[in-house]
Amino acid sequence: MKKVLGALLNYFLKGVIVVVPIGAAIFLIYWAVSTIDNALNISEVILADSKTGKPIHIPGLGILNVFVLIMIAGVLVTNVVTDPIKKWFHRWINKLPLFKFLYSSIKDLTVAFVGDEKKFSEAVIIEVNEFGLKKIGFLVQKDLTKLGLPGEVAVYLPMSYSFAGQVVIVAADKVKPIDKNAADMMKFVISGGVSGLE
Repeated sequence: MKKVLGALLNYFLKGVIVVVPIGAAIFLIYWAVSTIDNALNISEVILADSKTGKPIHIPGLGILNVFVLIMIAGVLVTNVVTDPIKKWFHRWINKLPLFKFLYSSIKDLTVAFVGDEKKFSEAVIIEVNEFGLKKIGFLVQKDLTKLGLPGEVAVYLPMSYSFAGQVVIVAADKVKPIDKNAADMMKFVISGGVSGLE
């Protein structure tokens, strides 16, 4: 009986290892997509059943709206928006301090991941104390002369199981490049060191 219970417990734990990550990933994707879809779905506002007068809900229309809006914005920025319009837009944003702070922070973070000059593309390792403790990070600024720190660099240190992190300033000679894919290294750090090195 003890062997049977031990085997069942073993099977259960192995099942948990497979099912929980898959289930959690599916749930988070479903939750994010459905939240965006429900928030931006205008079908219930513009469409109604001709017989009952009740609003008609079309699943997925909110996601389609986001996709179309992003595509239109990309086309306009690429082909229509000129430098004077961009300057006017930035002047207008500068007049709204809180909006400017939020906009510029979100824009910089977005550009860091998907822009032409990706910031988290160079994984490095730094020694942080005299005992040899090392941390994995990403080189985000190679020249800090404007801050009065020549010969020093800025390194972003992500935190495990979080998208938070911190930026530290270290001497350039204390930073060693890691010859690994940056995405794998980010996965390694975010997962607490348990994945990303396959």
